[in-house]
Amino acid sequence: MAAILQRSFRVLELLVEHPDGLPLSVLATRLDMPLSATHRLLAEMVQCGYVRQDQSHARYTLTIKLVSLGLSFLSNSGVVDVAQPLLDKLAAESGELVRLAVVDGSELTFVAKAQGATRGLRYDPDMGLSVNLSCSSAGHAWLSTLSEEEALQLVAKQGFGTPEAFGPNAVTTVKGLLAYLRATRKRGFAMINEVFAPGMTAMAAPVQVGKGPVLGVVTIAGPLVRLTEARMAELGPALLATAEDVAQASGASTLLRKRA
Repeated sequence: MAAILQRSFRVLELLVEHPDGLPLSVLATRLDMPLSATHRLLAEMVQCGYVRQDQSHARYTLTIKLVSLGLSFLSNSGVVDVAQPLLDKLAAESGELVRLAVVDGSELTFVAKAQGATRGLRYDPDMGLSVNLSCSSAGHAWLSTLSEEEALQLVAKQGFGTPEAFGPNAVTTVKGLLAYLRATRKRGFAMINEVFAPGMTAMAAPVQVGKGPVLGVVTIAGPLVRLTEARMAELGPALLATAEDVAQASGASTLLRKRA
């Protein structure tokens, strides 16, 4: 049973990366599973409503059932209701994309956002994805609240990013990461410049009730031509205030309250 569950989740994770779907043979190869076993597993997932088979192209794709479950969970947890007005306010003030990521075990996952850019360049990446800790302002903000040993353990588990996959200033070494984390502690919030993506900057502050565990991170991200380092410094107090407001309101969210 454990092996079947593990294989099922691997199928879901692979199909998430391919919205147009994949043929049975490709899925079997990527998952290193026999063709017959892959077909049986997919048939069960189709029957359960998580996967759809496109008969005309013989491809398997995800249905929106998984998305629906995730959205229902967030809605019932109250996290969006608590955070959205605060994110909207910060987005209007900054004129950039504002997001909230929640700590989930050893990972950060974005669960809510507000777009403040009304014209010009708009930065709006996918939601619901696990955050890269070494190359993101959100990751730096969270890691800065941990001991250096704990921070390095989390990054080692996930792996460092590379300039090819992220930005030209991607953090690729322990020394480089620790320098960012120490600067974040001193400043009170993280700042990155072309670390996560070329031409993009971002800043982030941890959401924390007192000296308790970090519940999540509030971020502001946008194009370098607009969200300069000077502009990020100006927005620092507003970012910190929003993170504090989310922390104070966290008791109204089942999800955040449990983590606190």
